[in-house]
Amino acid sequence: MTALTRAARAVRIADILDQHYPSPPIPLDHGDAFQLLVAVVLSAQCTDARVNQVTPALFAAAPDARAMAALEVPAIQRFIQTCGLAPAKARHLAGLSRILIERHGGVVPRSFDELEALPGVGHKTASVVMAQAFGEPAFPVDTHIHRLAGRWQLSRAGSVEEVERDLKALFPEDRWNALHLQIIYFGRSHCPARGHDPAACPICSWAMSKARAKAELTTGSSKPRPAGRRV
Repeated sequence: MTALTRAARAVRIADILDQHYPSPPIPLDHGDAFQLLVAVVLSAQCTDARVNQVTPALFAAAPDARAMAALEVPAIQRFIQTCGLAPAKARHLAGLSRILIERHGGVVPRSFDELEALPGVGHKTASVVMAQAFGEPAFPVDTHIHRLAGRWQLSRAGSVEEVERDLKALFPEDRWNALHLQIIYFGRSHCPARGHDPAACPICSWAMSKARAKAELTTGSSKPRPAGRRV
């Protein structure tokens, strides 16, 4: 079988993802842009399921930036204690809430630069907010996307920045927001880091190199380099 070009591989992968997840839902529960920002900050090194368990009580006490800024850091931490890195995240939520009030009238800004200037908010978090809250084209790269971009030979996956650049070049801009969610859901259900059988995967079975498939079967896992805590 003739090897597919990277562009042809991307088209075939997008078709398969559309079949599996034609309308991917946003995984973090939220009521507005502020609550989504808070949830994404909490999701660093924490599962979406865990975040969705702690945010109802947090948002009942602090549904907006003004209410969150009025809480002391220890009070915020008590709500999010079961999330990883809770002390740092509590400080970030208090800090970003104060900045939103002081600089943006309590409203989440609609720009990458202003979002990334907030405590605890890196490029990935800003990309999620821009895509999911405002519908702006973005391609947030989390651990699932980082891993699968390498598995599927869409990127060398040397860094988060490289993966984002490669994926944006391969896929049409109007597909980015849906695709990043489709890849996440596919990674969770069909393409886990450990215990993965490439031959049984609807995409890895043909998109992964034979050498990588053999290596993963031997080691039992595929993990990208850590991207750091400020995401």
